[in-house]
Amino acid sequence: MVPEATLRETEHGLVPEGEGWFVLNTREARWRDDRPLGKVCFYEGDVRFDGLGINVGVLEPGQPACMYHYENEQEDFLVVAGEALLVVEGQERPLQAWDLVHCPRGTKHVIVGAGSGPCVIVSVGTRSAGDDWGAYTVDEAALRHGAGVEQETTSPAEAYARFGRGEFTRYGGWLPELSA
Repeated sequence: MVPEATLRETEHGLVPEGEGWFVLNTREARWRDDRPLGKVCFYEGDVRFDGLGINVGVLEPGQPACMYHYENEQEDFLVVAGEALLVVEGQERPLQAWDLVHCPRGTKHVIVGAGSGPCVIVSVGTRSAGDDWGAYTVDEAALRHGAGVEQETTSPAEAYARFGRGEFTRYGGWLPELSA
């Protein structure tokens, strides 16, 4: 029998303690304000999910979710509200609510907020590659949108050096109300 993980209150929201199943409302979870890279909800606590990572991100128009990269893992993204721009393999594709982006391992990509208001994206990715995770690659379209590196690297510290560190925070009302 798999035990239920305890949810612990922190100054930044609830986080699970230890391993086990749990139910956690996104508005009560811990978030990180990555400033120019939007806001991201993390459901993990001290124990990282083994096989599948999941988070919710909120991007304002022009904010990239990350830097243009590829991973040696599958990643998928579901836009649940608003508009975004996908830069994938050097191409630009507009995204709207309920568009799903599927990135098999090795797919170079980044998502940038677009439209006139925030967009909400659910991100899911497998986790088995270990240290050989992928790389940040040079791409002209990504650079035009402030989401690219000028020199290829596998170092997140190098890729994100110009942004500084994000800060954990409590949920601040960023998610739209969805009607049934």
